[in-house]
Amino acid sequence: MLLHPQFDPVAFSLGPLAVRWYGLMYLVAFLQFVLLGRLRIRQRSGPMSNEQLDDLLFYGVLGVIIGGRLGQVLFYEPGYYFAHPLEIVAVWKGGMSFHGGFLGVLVAMTLWAKKAGLRWLTVTDFIAPLVPLGLAAGRIGNFINGELWGRIADPSLPWAMIFPQSGTNDPRHPSQLYHVGLEGLALFAILWLWTARPRPTGAASGAFLIGYGCFRFITEFFREPDHGIFGQSYAVSMGQWLSLPMVLAGIALLLLAYRRKSL
Repeated sequence: MLLHPQFDPVAFSLGPLAVRWYGLMYLVAFLQFVLLGRLRIRQRSGPMSNEQLDDLLFYGVLGVIIGGRLGQVLFYEPGYYFAHPLEIVAVWKGGMSFHGGFLGVLVAMTLWAKKAGLRWLTVTDFIAPLVPLGLAAGRIGNFINGELWGRIADPSLPWAMIFPQSGTNDPRHPSQLYHVGLEGLALFAILWLWTARPRPTGAASGAFLIGYGCFRFITEFFREPDHGIFGQSYAVSMGQWLSLPMVLAGIALLLLAYRRKSL
């Protein structure tokens, strides 16, 4: 049985400015997006230039931060944030919803695609394989902060971990690392290899929705649940409910993409 390392959430300080690991992980996520994006442009000769990629990143950053924070506020902790409205802007303390960030990015990509004169699905297909490693970086930030810990685990589990932040000494699943492995590394490998060959427009986006939704649904079984739609029963967690429409939309998008190709 392991003990969470209790990292200092502050990576370093510059005078009165404290730079937190959580924020640095977002920086890592955006950096890998640019590096992988440029590699993808070089490999596939498009559909955009490096300059357009940088502009796309700016829109994406706004979508991730604004959407992710609003998703956390509205989907998971509306009572707390409505009682403490100034905390809504304190993104450096953590608390970002993937599903909110995902919706924010969809809006941002819609605006950018219109500006660039590109099809929306062409843009989302391009960025789909670039997203998972960024998600992994964010989950590493969660682990460093000791937040979003897992459910109570069997003490005999070799990697069961005590998270003092949970308020108990019960061994728990380090569910943040499960997210890293499935929604991050595994999903990246699947999408990167699968999109190495040309696919119908919309297929990569559909595959991302299916892969993320399924992996997130699985990891939620090991994560200490947020308040579920069924109240204290936690029959289905909020994360699982929000993932189901992603899977259904992904299946529909994938089928439509290949149907259009066959016509």
